[in-house]
Amino acid sequence: MEPSKVYFTNLRTTPSSNLLDKMERLVRKAGIATIGFDQQFVAVKIHFGEPGNLAYIRPNYAARMSNLLRSLGGKPFLTDSNTLYSGGRSNAVDHLKSAMENGFNPISAQCNVIIADGLKGTDYREIEIGGEYCRAPKIGTAIADADIIVSMNHFKGHEQTGFGGALKNLGMGCASVGGKLELHSGAQPVVAEQHCKACTICVKHCAHDAIHIENKITKIDYARCVGCGQCVALCQYNAAVMGSEDTSDRLNCKIAEYTKAVLLGKPHFHVSFIMNVSPECDCWNHNDAAIVPDLGIAASFDPVALDKACADMVINAPLLGGNKLAETHPHEHLEGEDKFHYMHPDTNWRAGLEHAEKIGIGTMNYELITV
Repeated sequence: MEPSKVYFTNLRTTPSSNLLDKMERLVRKAGIATIGFDQQFVAVKIHFGEPGNLAYIRPNYAARMSNLLRSLGGKPFLTDSNTLYSGGRSNAVDHLKSAMENGFNPISAQCNVIIADGLKGTDYREIEIGGEYCRAPKIGTAIADADIIVSMNHFKGHEQTGFGGALKNLGMGCASVGGKLELHSGAQPVVAEQHCKACTICVKHCAHDAIHIENKITKIDYARCVGCGQCVALCQYNAAVMGSEDTSDRLNCKIAEYTKAVLLGKPHFHVSFIMNVSPECDCWNHNDAAIVPDLGIAASFDPVALDKACADMVINAPLLGGNKLAETHPHEHLEGEDKFHYMHPDTNWRAGLEHAEKIGIGTMNYELITV
Protein backbone atom coordinates (compact mmCIF):
# COMPACT_ATOMS: atom_id res chain seq x y z
CA MET A 1 0.00 0.00 0.00
CA GLU A 2 1.23 3.49 -0.85
CA PRO A 3 2.26 5.55 2.18
CA SER A 4 -0.25 8.08 3.45
CA LYS A 5 0.87 11.66 3.87
CA VAL A 6 1.09 12.98 7.42
CA TYR A 7 1.84 16.68 7.73
CA PHE A 8 3.63 17.99 10.82
CA THR A 9 4.55 21.33 12.32
CA ASN A 10 6.62 21.98 15.42
CA LEU A 11 5.69 24.50 18.11
CA ARG A 12 8.21 27.23 17.29
CA THR A 13 6.55 30.60 16.71
CA THR A 14 7.36 34.13 15.62
CA PRO A 15 5.58 37.46 16.18
CA SER A 16 3.94 37.03 12.76
CA SER A 17 3.01 33.35 13.14
CA ASN A 18 1.47 32.05 16.37
CA LEU A 19 0.33 28.48 17.07
CA LEU A 20 -3.20 29.11 15.78
CA ASP A 21 -1.75 30.41 12.52
CA LYS A 22 0.53 27.37 12.32
CA MET A 23 -2.37 24.97 12.86
CA GLU A 24 -4.40 26.61 10.10
CA ARG A 25 -1.43 26.63 7.75
CA LEU A 26 -0.81 22.96 8.56
CA VAL A 27 -4.34 21.76 7.82
CA ARG A 28 -4.56 23.83 4.66
CA LYS A 29 -1.25 22.39 3.45
CA ALA A 30 -2.55 18.89 4.29
CA GLY A 31 -5.49 19.51 1.97
CA ILE A 32 -8.52 20.12 4.19
CA ALA A 33 -9.89 22.67 1.70
CA THR A 34 -10.19 19.97 -0.98
CA ILE A 35 -13.23 18.58 0.87
CA GLY A 36 -16.53 19.98 -0.40
CA PHE A 37 -17.82 21.73 2.73
CA ASP A 38 -20.48 23.96 1.16
CA GLN A 39 -23.68 23.73 3.25
CA GLN A 40 -22.49 20.46 4.79
CA PHE A 41 -22.88 19.61 8.49
CA VAL A 42 -19.41 19.04 9.92
CA ALA A 43 -19.02 17.07 13.15
CA VAL A 44 -15.84 18.31 14.82
CA LYS A 45 -15.11 15.41 17.18
CA ILE A 46 -13.19 16.63 20.21
CA HIS A 47 -12.82 15.59 23.85
CA PHE A 48 -14.10 18.36 26.14
CA GLY A 49 -12.07 17.13 29.13
CA GLU A 50 -13.36 15.97 32.48
CA PRO A 51 -13.60 18.94 34.89
CA GLY A 52 -10.34 19.16 36.83
CA ASN A 53 -8.29 17.75 33.94
CA LEU A 54 -6.25 20.45 32.17
CA ALA A 55 -4.49 18.42 29.47
CA TYR A 56 -7.28 18.58 26.87
CA ILE A 57 -6.95 20.62 23.67
CA ARG A 58 -7.42 24.35 24.26
CA PRO A 59 -10.72 25.69 22.93
CA ASN A 60 -8.74 28.34 21.01
CA TYR A 61 -7.76 25.65 18.50
CA ALA A 62 -11.39 24.57 18.15
CA ALA A 63 -12.37 28.19 17.51
CA ARG A 64 -9.79 28.57 14.73
CA MET A 65 -10.88 25.27 13.18
CA SER A 66 -14.57 26.22 13.37
CA ASN A 67 -13.94 29.58 11.71
CA LEU A 68 -11.90 27.90 8.99
CA LEU A 69 -14.65 25.37 8.29
CA ARG A 70 -17.26 28.14 8.11
CA SER A 71 -15.04 30.08 5.69
CA LEU A 72 -15.06 26.98 3.47
CA GLY A 73 -18.87 26.90 3.53
CA GLY A 74 -19.40 24.27 6.22
CA LYS A 75 -21.77 24.16 9.19
CA PRO A 76 -19.49 22.92 12.01
CA PHE A 77 -20.48 21.83 15.48
CA LEU A 78 -18.31 20.52 18.31
CA THR A 79 -19.36 17.12 19.57
CA ASP A 80 -18.66 14.16 21.84
CA SER A 81 -20.75 11.31 23.23
CA ASN A 82 -21.69 10.62 26.84
CA THR A 83 -19.58 8.35 29.03
CA LEU A 84 -20.42 4.90 30.37
CA TYR A 85 -18.83 5.60 33.76
CA SER A 86 -19.75 8.16 36.41
CA GLY A 87 -18.35 11.66 36.21
CA GLY A 88 -19.11 15.05 34.72
CA ARG A 89 -19.99 13.82 31.23
CA SER A 90 -22.35 10.85 31.69
CA ASN A 91 -25.47 12.72 30.52
CA ALA A 92 -26.02 15.65 28.19
CA VAL A 93 -26.90 18.14 30.93
CA ASP A 94 -23.70 17.51 32.91
CA HIS A 95 -21.69 17.02 29.72
CA LEU A 96 -22.69 20.42 28.34
CA LYS A 97 -21.93 22.05 31.69
CA SER A 98 -18.46 20.43 31.71
CA ALA A 99 -17.81 21.52 28.12
CA MET A 100 -18.84 25.11 28.89
CA GLU A 101 -16.67 25.22 32.03
CA ASN A 102 -13.67 24.07 30.03
CA GLY A 103 -14.16 26.78 27.42
CA PHE A 104 -16.06 24.90 24.72
CA ASN A 105 -18.82 27.45 24.32
CA PRO A 106 -19.92 29.90 21.61
CA ILE A 107 -17.72 32.64 23.11
CA SER A 108 -14.40 30.85 23.63
CA ALA A 109 -14.69 28.12 20.99
CA GLN A 110 -16.89 30.20 18.65
CA CYS A 111 -19.00 27.15 17.88
CA ASN A 112 -22.06 25.38 19.26
CA VAL A 113 -21.74 22.10 21.16
CA ILE A 114 -24.03 19.12 20.48
CA ILE A 115 -23.83 15.99 22.63
CA ALA A 116 -23.98 13.31 19.97
CA ASP A 117 -26.01 10.60 21.71
CA GLY A 118 -28.61 12.77 23.43
CA LEU A 119 -29.77 13.35 26.95
CA LYS A 120 -29.12 9.89 28.42
CA GLY A 121 -26.87 8.35 25.78
CA THR A 122 -29.73 6.47 24.09
CA ASP A 123 -29.88 8.49 20.86
CA TYR A 124 -27.84 6.53 18.31
CA ARG A 125 -27.80 4.93 14.87
CA GLU A 126 -26.67 1.36 14.23
CA ILE A 127 -24.31 1.40 11.26
CA GLU A 128 -23.93 -2.00 9.62
CA ILE A 129 -20.33 -2.98 8.90
CA GLY A 130 -20.40 -6.75 9.58
CA GLY A 131 -17.24 -6.52 11.63
CA GLU A 132 -15.34 -9.39 13.15
CA TYR A 133 -16.12 -8.07 16.65
CA CYS A 134 -18.98 -5.59 16.12
CA ARG A 135 -21.69 -6.21 13.53
CA ALA A 136 -23.42 -2.81 13.70
CA PRO A 137 -21.68 -0.21 15.90
CA LYS A 138 -23.96 2.15 17.84
CA ILE A 139 -22.87 5.67 16.87
CA GLY A 140 -24.26 8.88 18.41
CA THR A 141 -26.97 10.25 16.12
CA ALA A 142 -25.51 13.74 15.68
CA ILE A 143 -22.27 12.20 14.42
CA ALA A 144 -24.02 9.55 12.32
CA ASP A 145 -26.17 12.26 10.70
CA ALA A 146 -23.23 14.59 9.97
CA ASP A 147 -22.02 14.89 6.39
CA ILE A 148 -18.31 15.29 7.19
CA ILE A 149 -16.12 14.22 10.13
CA VAL A 150 -13.19 16.29 11.38
CA SER A 151 -11.39 14.93 14.45
CA MET A 152 -9.23 17.02 16.75
CA ASN A 153 -7.26 14.62 18.94
CA HIS A 154 -5.18 15.09 22.07
CA PHE A 155 -2.44 12.46 21.74
CA LYS A 156 -1.58 10.94 25.15
CA GLY A 157 -1.23 7.66 27.02
CA HIS A 158 -4.20 5.47 27.91
CA GLU A 159 -4.49 2.83 30.60
CA GLN A 160 -6.56 0.38 28.51
CA THR A 161 -5.48 1.00 24.91
CA GLY A 162 -1.85 2.09 25.34
CA PHE A 163 -2.42 5.53 23.86
CA GLY A 164 -5.34 7.68 22.84
CA GLY A 165 -5.21 9.32 19.43
CA ALA A 166 -7.43 9.59 16.36
CA LEU A 167 -8.82 6.04 16.45
CA LYS A 168 -9.62 6.24 20.16
CA ASN A 169 -11.25 9.67 19.80
CA LEU A 170 -13.36 8.41 16.91
CA GLY A 171 -14.09 4.80 17.80
CA MET A 172 -14.72 5.15 21.52
CA GLY A 173 -15.65 8.83 21.57
CA CYS A 174 -18.39 8.60 18.94
CA ALA A 175 -19.99 5.48 20.46
CA SER A 176 -23.24 5.93 22.32
CA VAL A 177 -23.39 4.78 25.95
CA GLY A 178 -24.68 1.40 24.72
CA GLY A 179 -21.90 1.33 22.16
CA LYS A 180 -19.31 1.97 24.85
CA LEU A 181 -20.78 -0.96 26.76
CA GLU A 182 -20.29 -3.16 23.69
CA LEU A 183 -16.70 -1.96 23.36
CA HIS A 184 -15.89 -2.77 26.98
CA SER A 185 -17.91 -5.93 27.50
CA GLY A 186 -15.59 -8.71 26.39
CA ALA A 187 -15.55 -9.95 29.99
CA GLN A 188 -16.16 -8.49 33.42
CA PRO A 189 -13.31 -7.43 35.70
CA VAL A 190 -12.11 -9.52 38.61
CA VAL A 191 -10.48 -8.65 41.95
CA ALA A 192 -7.15 -10.17 42.95
CA GLU A 193 -7.87 -10.31 46.68
CA GLN A 194 -4.22 -10.57 47.71
CA HIS A 195 -3.61 -7.08 46.31
CA CYS A 196 -6.82 -5.40 47.48
CA LYS A 197 -6.42 -2.69 50.17
CA ALA A 198 -10.16 -2.00 50.51
CA CYS A 199 -9.45 1.67 49.77
CA THR A 200 -13.01 2.03 48.37
CA ILE A 201 -12.04 4.23 45.40
CA CYS A 202 -13.70 1.74 43.03
CA VAL A 203 -16.81 1.63 45.22
CA LYS A 204 -17.16 5.41 45.16
CA HIS A 205 -16.78 5.68 41.38
CA CYS A 206 -18.80 2.68 40.16
CA ALA A 207 -21.71 4.13 38.17
CA HIS A 208 -23.69 0.90 38.48
CA ASP A 209 -23.44 0.20 42.23
CA ALA A 210 -21.79 -3.11 41.45
CA ILE A 211 -18.87 -2.98 43.91
CA HIS A 212 -19.01 -3.42 47.68
CA ILE A 213 -16.60 -4.16 50.53
CA GLU A 214 -17.14 -7.37 52.48
CA ASN A 215 -14.76 -8.30 55.30
CA LYS A 216 -12.22 -5.76 54.03
CA ILE A 217 -12.21 -7.33 50.56
CA THR A 218 -13.72 -5.79 47.42
CA LYS A 219 -16.52 -7.84 45.85
CA ILE A 220 -18.11 -7.33 42.44
CA ASP A 221 -21.83 -7.97 41.93
CA TYR A 222 -21.80 -9.41 38.42
CA ALA A 223 -25.57 -9.04 38.12
CA ARG A 224 -24.97 -5.27 38.13
CA CYS A 225 -21.51 -5.03 36.54
CA VAL A 226 -21.55 -3.88 32.89
CA GLY A 227 -17.83 -4.39 32.28
CA CYS A 228 -16.99 -0.71 31.73
CA GLY A 229 -13.53 -1.16 33.28
CA GLN A 230 -13.55 1.96 35.44
CA CYS A 231 -12.49 -0.02 38.51
CA VAL A 232 -9.55 -1.45 36.58
CA ALA A 233 -8.45 2.03 35.54
CA LEU A 234 -8.90 3.46 39.05
CA CYS A 235 -7.19 0.78 41.12
CA GLN A 236 -3.76 1.88 42.36
CA TYR A 237 -2.80 -1.57 43.66
CA ASN A 238 -3.42 -3.79 40.59
CA ALA A 239 -6.20 -5.55 42.48
CA ALA A 240 -8.95 -4.90 39.92
CA VAL A 241 -7.90 -6.42 36.61
CA MET A 242 -9.54 -7.25 33.31
CA GLY A 243 -11.12 -10.65 32.89
CA SER A 244 -9.35 -13.32 30.86
CA GLU A 245 -11.39 -12.61 27.71
CA ASP A 246 -11.18 -8.83 27.98
CA THR A 247 -7.80 -7.88 26.50
CA SER A 248 -6.34 -4.65 25.24
CA ASP A 249 -5.98 -6.27 21.81
CA ARG A 250 -9.69 -7.00 21.67
CA LEU A 251 -10.67 -3.52 22.83
CA ASN A 252 -8.38 -1.85 20.30
CA CYS A 253 -9.79 -4.00 17.49
CA LYS A 254 -13.35 -3.08 18.50
CA ILE A 255 -12.39 0.59 18.54
CA ALA A 256 -11.05 0.21 15.00
CA GLU A 257 -14.37 -1.26 13.87
CA TYR A 258 -16.32 1.54 15.51
CA THR A 259 -14.03 4.02 13.74
CA LYS A 260 -14.88 2.37 10.44
CA ALA A 261 -18.58 2.86 11.16
CA VAL A 262 -18.07 6.55 12.04
CA LEU A 263 -16.17 7.30 8.83
CA LEU A 264 -18.10 5.02 6.46
CA GLY A 265 -19.01 6.82 3.24
CA LYS A 266 -18.03 10.27 4.54
CA PRO A 267 -15.21 12.70 3.80
CA HIS A 268 -13.00 12.97 6.87
CA PHE A 269 -9.90 14.75 8.11
CA HIS A 270 -7.87 14.45 11.33
CA VAL A 271 -5.60 16.66 13.44
CA SER A 272 -3.58 15.46 16.43
CA PHE A 273 -1.96 17.64 19.08
CA ILE A 274 1.16 16.03 20.55
CA MET A 275 1.19 18.26 23.61
CA ASN A 276 0.74 17.58 27.32
CA VAL A 277 1.33 13.90 26.60
CA SER A 278 -0.08 12.72 29.93
CA PRO A 279 0.16 9.07 31.02
CA GLU A 280 -3.63 8.55 31.10
CA CYS A 281 -6.63 9.84 29.19
CA ASP A 282 -8.54 13.11 29.56
CA CYS A 283 -11.52 11.28 31.10
CA TRP A 284 -9.94 11.60 34.56
CA ASN A 285 -10.64 14.61 36.75
CA HIS A 286 -6.87 15.23 36.90
CA ASN A 287 -3.88 14.93 34.59
CA ASP A 288 -0.45 13.73 35.62
CA ALA A 289 2.77 15.36 34.42
CA ALA A 290 3.64 14.92 30.73
CA ILE A 291 6.08 12.15 29.86
CA VAL A 292 7.79 13.85 26.88
CA PRO A 293 8.26 17.45 25.73
CA ASP A 294 5.50 19.07 23.67
CA LEU A 295 6.30 18.03 20.12
CA GLY A 296 3.89 19.62 17.68
CA ILE A 297 0.72 19.22 15.62
CA ALA A 298 0.12 16.61 12.90
CA ALA A 299 -2.65 16.27 10.30
CA SER A 300 -3.76 13.70 7.74
CA PHE A 301 -6.72 12.28 5.85
CA ASP A 302 -5.61 8.87 7.20
CA PRO A 303 -6.24 8.37 10.96
CA VAL A 304 -4.20 5.14 11.04
CA ALA A 305 -1.10 6.75 9.56
CA LEU A 306 -1.62 9.75 11.84
CA ASP A 307 -1.72 7.60 14.99
CA LYS A 308 1.36 5.66 13.90
CA ALA A 309 3.31 8.84 13.15
CA CYS A 310 2.37 10.37 16.52
CA ALA A 311 3.28 7.16 18.35
CA ASP A 312 6.66 7.04 16.62
CA MET A 313 7.39 10.66 17.56
CA VAL A 314 6.62 10.03 21.22
CA ILE A 315 8.62 6.80 21.20
CA ASN A 316 11.63 8.60 19.73
CA ALA A 317 11.39 11.61 22.06
CA PRO A 318 13.42 11.87 25.29
CA LEU A 319 11.70 11.13 28.59
CA LEU A 320 11.01 14.12 30.82
CA GLY A 321 11.65 13.95 34.56
CA GLY A 322 9.08 14.24 37.31
CA ASN A 323 6.37 12.02 35.89
CA LYS A 324 4.90 8.54 36.30
CA LEU A 325 7.27 6.91 33.83
CA ALA A 326 10.37 8.69 35.12
CA GLU A 327 9.66 7.34 38.60
CA THR A 328 10.10 3.77 37.36
CA HIS A 329 12.97 4.58 34.98
CA PRO A 330 14.87 7.36 36.81
CA HIS A 331 18.18 6.97 34.97
CA GLU A 332 16.88 6.38 31.44
CA HIS A 333 15.83 8.70 28.64
CA LEU A 334 13.98 5.92 26.72
CA GLU A 335 14.53 7.36 23.25
CA GLY A 336 13.38 4.75 20.77
CA GLU A 337 11.58 2.73 23.46
CA ASP A 338 7.83 2.08 23.55
CA LYS A 339 6.90 4.41 26.39
CA PHE A 340 3.23 3.43 26.20
CA HIS A 341 4.05 -0.21 26.86
CA TYR A 342 6.38 0.73 29.71
CA MET A 343 3.57 2.71 31.35
CA HIS A 344 0.79 0.21 30.61
CA PRO A 345 2.39 -3.21 30.08
CA ASP A 346 -0.95 -5.02 29.62
CA THR A 347 -1.84 -2.91 26.58
CA ASN A 348 -1.08 -3.43 22.90
CA TRP A 349 -1.76 -0.34 20.79
CA ARG A 350 -0.35 -1.95 17.65
CA ALA A 351 -3.23 -4.45 17.58
CA GLY A 352 -5.72 -1.67 16.90
CA LEU A 353 -3.67 -0.10 14.11
CA GLU A 354 -3.09 -3.49 12.49
CA HIS A 355 -6.82 -4.29 12.58
CA ALA A 356 -7.69 -0.83 11.28
CA GLU A 357 -5.34 -1.38 8.37
CA LYS A 358 -6.83 -4.83 7.75
CA ILE A 359 -10.40 -3.52 7.53
CA GLY A 360 -9.49 -0.68 5.20
CA ILE A 361 -9.48 2.45 7.35
CA GLY A 362 -5.92 3.40 6.42
CA THR A 363 -2.32 2.30 6.51
CA MET A 364 0.50 2.38 9.06
CA ASN A 365 2.87 3.21 6.20
CA TYR A 366 3.29 6.97 6.14
CA GLU A 367 5.38 9.81 4.72
CA LEU A 368 6.03 12.60 7.22
CA ILE A 369 6.01 16.06 5.62
CA THR A 370 7.20 18.99 7.74
CA VAL A 371 5.38 22.28 7.25
